[in-house]
Amino acid sequence: MAEPQGEPAKYLARISEWADSHLTLIRNISTGMAIAGVILFAKSIKLTTKFTSALDIPVEFIEKNVKLRGRLCHITEKGLEVEHVPISLPFLSSLQRKWQSNGVLLVRLAGVELTPNAVVWLQEELKPAEMMWFQLLGREDLVLDCLILVNKGRFFSVCLNEEILRQGLGKTTRIEGLHHDSPLYWKLHKRLLQAELKALKKNKGIWKEESYFEKLRDHISNNKFVQKLKQFANWLRIHI
Repeated sequence: MAEPQGEPAKYLARISEWADSHLTLIRNISTGMAIAGVILFAKSIKLTTKFTSALDIPVEFIEKNVKLRGRLCHITEKGLEVEHVPISLPFLSSLQRKWQSNGVLLVRLAGVELTPNAVVWLQEELKPAEMMWFQLLGREDLVLDCLILVNKGRFFSVCLNEEILRQGLGKTTRIEGLHHDSPLYWKLHKRLLQAELKALKKNKGIWKEESYFEKLRDHISNNKFVQKLKQFANWLRIHI
């Protein structure tokens, strides 16, 4: 004969029976709690926050060289204007877009001094609204110094900082925001110098050597006697 159950055992049995009959509800509650936990965690580390100003980005993001995703808006002589695209949460992407404010980040190619031809090249190579990743290296007022990565194919991406130098459309400069004695600084600086060296070896862009006739033409045009003749010809044109 079975022993009578105690009060705790009776309550446990009733709870088990209720859980069995309401299994779907419990699963939905668990899923909801899990999603809520993900949302709270993501908000706590600002993964879902849309940054519309360089000053909004936490210092920790820059110190840890976090990569952010963005959409190209405009190309200027000062850098790229990029709209930050934060991580989207499941089932809440439409609501996220309603909460997000408008604004763009000015992203500068770290370690590269651009030539005017570099801006033209970027305008030709990059598509409107193209998606890209930018790795935070430093911040100067409202400008972010970054490595900019663009996907070219499914498994291939291009670092614009290096590509500009490989095309001979810029010169290597100090990487703002990184300490000179940090391993990351010298790792990136080495990569940029190697890209610049390739352009130098191939005589591309600003490293292109003038031909003999171009040098002769420049030499003649800079000759003092020739300049005197040009001035005299201009004077005759005006006074006769």
